[in-house]
Amino acid sequence: MLRTSSEILTPIREKVEAGERLSFDDGLLLESPGVPLPELGELANLVRERKNGAAGYYNINTHLNATNICVYRCSFCAFRSDLRDAKGYWMQDDDVLARGAEAVANGCTEMHIVGGLHHQAKYDWYRKVVSLLHDNYPTLHLKAWTPVEIDWFARLTKKPIRWVLQDMIEAGLGSLPGGGAEIFHPEVRRQICEHKADTHRWFETHRTAHELGLRSNCTMLYGHIEEPRHRIDHLVRLRDLQDETGGLQTYIPLAFHPENNKLGIERKIKKPSSVMDLRQMAIGRLMLDNVDHVKAYWIMLGIQTAQLALSYGADDIDGTVRHELIYHDAGATTPEVMSVSDIEHVIREAGREPIERDTLYRRVNRSAEGFSLGEKITAGV
Repeated sequence: MLRTSSEILTPIREKVEAGERLSFDDGLLLESPGVPLPELGELANLVRERKNGAAGYYNINTHLNATNICVYRCSFCAFRSDLRDAKGYWMQDDDVLARGAEAVANGCTEMHIVGGLHHQAKYDWYRKVVSLLHDNYPTLHLKAWTPVEIDWFARLTKKPIRWVLQDMIEAGLGSLPGGGAEIFHPEVRRQICEHKADTHRWFETHRTAHELGLRSNCTMLYGHIEEPRHRIDHLVRLRDLQDETGGLQTYIPLAFHPENNKLGIERKIKKPSSVMDLRQMAIGRLMLDNVDHVKAYWIMLGIQTAQLALSYGADDIDGTVRHELIYHDAGATTPEVMSVSDIEHVIREAGREPIERDTLYRRVNRSAEGFSLGEKITAGV
């Protein structure tokens, strides 16, 4: 039995203990400041340990943001650049290959590839980023392209999303990241990212990817102009997709960083507090009963909050995260890379067991000769 005692939580506590699904109204209740954060964390931790025991997952990964030049002007983005801006860049083949070589030399199992939508770049360039890396560094799992990018590729080629995904799989695509979700509700989405791929296209992309055998992650950007009802609506939509396809493997709540972007500056938005970060982590774990993993992205949360999140529903802390630019451009002050020893120390100090996994949650076994992949780590272990 749980130790939670607040009467406001009694109906939800009974559902969680019985393994029953929470409703939209339950989610709204969890958003209430009257719900004590420690008790909310205790409920989320029960679900977390049912699914993943004491495991604290991490991976050795690197990011590739191949260009920051972008046709879209999302108000929350500090990463994008115009073509003639001093900070604008566009990586060519040698740059991409050098990044792949560095990743392999540092033992990475994953490269996370997202970036801007360069108006002068042809579709073949984006495809080549994937094929170059896959052909030259086949041990790297390529987790690439949000639905926003896939939608752009469909526009460039005048082909359906399914065709684009099939072509990218042929080039070496291994899975999809969860970005571009932001907030699904149109009341918010049309204010912060009006012109890019809409909610329908986000879901069409992930649904099609799952039909083609790809796994994907999912995210939510919180702490800007959205309200609690928008956040719960977002989570329920994700849960419905997972009921339909079963293809989502990890949920990552992302805190809005207000520095260096139009939305944060014009609306004088403050960065979400650690209390809000932990509340969103816990609510995500409780609402998404059919998603196996919840990630505390230390780059965004900060190392200490991410460590605490391992007791508030999160079972994954992401990885070494070499060369991340998007959150750092938005004002993140976290390190640009974290060593394996430091990651394992953070996880152990939180009372969890560090387990290195690959993108698809297979155990990674290291030796002097390199690494091998074990069987997929199943939920509940």
